[in-house]
Amino acid sequence: MGMNELEKVFIPYSMIEEGMNMAYFPFFIELKDMPCLVVGGGEVAIRKVKELVEFEAKVTVVAKEIAKELVEMEEIRCFEKEFQVTDLEGMRVVVAATNDAECNQRISEACRQRHILVNAVDQKEDCEFIFPAYCKKGNVVAAFSTGGQSPVVAQYVKEKNETIVTEELGQITEVLGNLRDEVKLRIPTVEKRKQVYREILQLALEQDAIPTENEIQQMIEKQEEQ
Repeated sequence: MGMNELEKVFIPYSMIEEGMNMAYFPFFIELKDMPCLVVGGGEVAIRKVKELVEFEAKVTVVAKEIAKELVEMEEIRCFEKEFQVTDLEGMRVVVAATNDAECNQRISEACRQRHILVNAVDQKEDCEFIFPAYCKKGNVVAAFSTGGQSPVVAQYVKEKNETIVTEELGQITEVLGNLRDEVKLRIPTVEKRKQVYREILQLALEQDAIPTENEIQQMIEKQEEQ
């Protein structure tokens, strides 16, 4: 295939770049006990509710009809009724997940007027944030986004990284977190503290197991003495 033929197939990069939207900033937020509203009771709502619940949000669902799977979830509250603007009171995050695009847009506008973060599913122009594809093991969360351009690509990147974000990595992260106060007390410099954490992580990865208390103390003592 010659250059002329390639030019017929591919859009010049300069044109793609010119038409691209800005990428989304990866902003991590603690959702534990945060009041979140999902408007909608179907398959899409189920997916969004499960993601919010996984991060321990306090979820309320409002819809005329709510799937049995949602009704049976003990972690959430369900109200089978028409959405009303008063349902937004006290909410910090809202997901508009109805099958009515105009309704989702109205919900989005009402949220923006009240400075409430809102996601309107599959309506990027009505979103203030988007749900990324993510891997979560304990407190380790790796999130991937294409700025809403291609969920398929985000899902592909997620699947490629699932071999890295493992249960073991979540466990060693918890161990390192629990050591922070002790390491800070015993080792005076930031660089030496980092070295301790690197050595503990490296040993865990090499032996595919959490280092013993004795092994951890030996690594801390080594940096103390240097």
